[in-house]
Amino acid sequence: MDIKEIIVVEGKSDTVAIKRAVQADTIETNGSAISEETLRRISHAAQKRGVIVFTDPDYPGRRIRAIIEEHVPGVKHAFLPKDKTISENGKKVGIEHAADEDIRHALEHVYTPGKGNATGDSIPLAVLIEAKLIGHVDARKRREQLGELLNIGYTNGKQLQKRLSMFQIELSQFLTAVSKLDEEEDHE
Repeated sequence: MDIKEIIVVEGKSDTVAIKRAVQADTIETNGSAISEETLRRISHAAQKRGVIVFTDPDYPGRRIRAIIEEHVPGVKHAFLPKDKTISENGKKVGIEHAADEDIRHALEHVYTPGKGNATGDSIPLAVLIEAKLIGHVDARKRREQLGELLNIGYTNGKQLQKRLSMFQIELSQFLTAVSKLDEEEDHE
């Protein structure tokens, strides 16, 4: 698999994992304190070849995504669920611990954020509550599973509506994913 865009990762170990799984160039942020120089390189790469942000599914990774999105709007995003990025000893989380096929899968399902979903409407808060994604004892678990199904990553309850809109998830697509969540729950 040959990736045209430059993939933004957090560090050297992530670069090694990406290059093991696919043919691609990377830019390393070297942690969540992204320098102005790194942001300039990412911006330049976005103009020349396009950029895919592929950070760890943890707080620093989400912070890096937000900083890049703020400085370089329109970058693409690839996500891996936390359970696919846990180290063998179970103590660390990171792209460097992911299996090659999981990395390829994430890169095949890249999202480009938009200004809202295709209809211009966001999914109503009442629908999110009814889907047990907000204000329910299993809400966090369901949001994690939803993020995996839709390839948009995990988000907390406050940010869910914004993330769905940002990645242009339509109501029909959302409802299909929620139905899968409900089916899986019924089989447990």
